[in-house]
Amino acid sequence: MDAERIVRKDCLPVNTCVTAQSSDVFNAPNFAYVGCYTSSDRDGRGEGIGVYQIEESGVWHQVQLYKSINPSWLLLDRYQQFLYAAHGDGELISSFALDKTSGKLTLLNEQPTHGKNGVASTVDPDNRYIIVANYSSGNLAVLPRQEDGSLGSVCTLVQLPDGRGPHPIQQTSSHPHHVHFDSTGEFIIVPDKGLDRIFVYRFDKENGRLIENHPFFVAAHPGAGPRHLAFYPYRPYVYVANELDSTVSTYQFDAASGELKPIQIITTLPVNLKDANVSAEIVVVPSGNYVYVSNRGHDSISMFHVNQDTGMLTAIGWQSTHGKTPRFFTIDPFCNMLYVANQDSDSIVVFHIKKDGMLEPTGQVIKSASPSNIVFTRGR
Repeated sequence: MDAERIVRKDCLPVNTCVTAQSSDVFNAPNFAYVGCYTSSDRDGRGEGIGVYQIEESGVWHQVQLYKSINPSWLLLDRYQQFLYAAHGDGELISSFALDKTSGKLTLLNEQPTHGKNGVASTVDPDNRYIIVANYSSGNLAVLPRQEDGSLGSVCTLVQLPDGRGPHPIQQTSSHPHHVHFDSTGEFIIVPDKGLDRIFVYRFDKENGRLIENHPFFVAAHPGAGPRHLAFYPYRPYVYVANELDSTVSTYQFDAASGELKPIQIITTLPVNLKDANVSAEIVVVPSGNYVYVSNRGHDSISMFHVNQDTGMLTAIGWQSTHGKTPRFFTIDPFCNMLYVANQDSDSIVVFHIKKDGMLEPTGQVIKSASPSNIVFTRGR
């Protein structure tokens, strides 16, 4: 294994990449877990969660298919021993133990989230709680993690405010679409697609409570539909993908007060493009140099360069996803490859991340029906 490749160690937060310092880091296989929509409401053609072993060559081999679940979001705990799956269009979250040798899943338990359509979830920095955003119900649920990795019942449930946005169908009520801790673990940031607001809560880690911050929110521009966000790795910037008007908003984040201040709004699409489009996922590379956003309709990944002094973005290009409806994408554990889940063409397409931030198709395509989410575990 190339010593310049990058791997996440157990003691680091999820999605942190560090240079491998010894060869014994790579003494076990890597695995990918792919959630696939099964419900007819989403024209789902999948069968649940696919477990894949990834060879050093990059080839994927399926080792398990866990059925009877319609996963919209998959989440690993901080030490990659357990996996949690929010049920799309449902009201449950499932917990699984991971076999470190085979990668296979064993169901531990399921808990109600007291809300419908969990679309995203996160784990607190101390690995004690799972927080779920219930899109259709407009609420956030906090569930404690037990020592065996299973989940306890909801200990905190907060309802977001009533209201609506200008879109007559997509913004008739609150629709939280993401939950994300800041680097300190003190704040949770919540983009609300329905209300055109980005809410901020303080997190009481002793009791698993969510407390409204002051200020409580920053308003997005009307009809934006803020969906997902990503933090810059070591500067106070937050990037929000606005689903409904295909833009990215840049904010400066005050880690002391939790306040978000707008800096920039930039389109995710080429100039003068008139095709229907909605944006979806957003990722900042670990170096902080580039931001990527997926476009459903244009079926592309927007690529932006980051001015590290100001946080502002400059578009550097658009890469076709070689498929339809890229709902989700992620960067691999070594931060060399970008994997796009094309929901409506039943494929995961792999791109190489070049030094200049551009994406280069590798030619590798993994067949996967209605993929909604991908997470990786790393070899040790």
